[in-house]
Amino acid sequence: MTPPTLVRPVSQDDQAAWRPLWDGYNAFYGRRGETALAEHITQTTWQRFLDPAEPMFALVAEDRGSLVGLAHGLLHRSMTRIEPVCYLSDLFTLESLRGRGIGRLLIEAVYAQAKAAGAWRVYWQTQESNAAGRLLYDKVAQHHGFIVYSKEL
Repeated sequence: MTPPTLVRPVSQDDQAAWRPLWDGYNAFYGRRGETALAEHITQTTWQRFLDPAEPMFALVAEDRGSLVGLAHGLLHRSMTRIEPVCYLSDLFTLESLRGRGIGRLLIEAVYAQAKAAGAWRVYWQTQESNAAGRLLYDKVAQHHGFIVYSKEL
């Protein structure tokens, strides 16, 4: 019998196994080669995950001793509630293992982490073209029809 996939917070010892997942996530969104994140951004992000004073957290999915997925969250204040909300910033599973429920496990673990922190909502965004991801997201959350705007400063 195969052990089930375990979702847990990252530890310092996970950095080498987490990094290919992080790089895969960034590549999925076009950040690779000349457009890759600067190394100091990745290193700072990693250190923030391990700092209990930071409102960020990182979860990993482990299957048969290997990391196969990640989820990163950010707890922040809201103007419409006293309780914090949680932004699910990054979600990624190895392409070869997609469709096995790992993404759902990661999202559910983010829900649990957010609830434990007193958050009342978890939200995220994805590209409209992320059809595979959206099939899952439509099962575990509601799409409220918002369109995201941003401007680089």
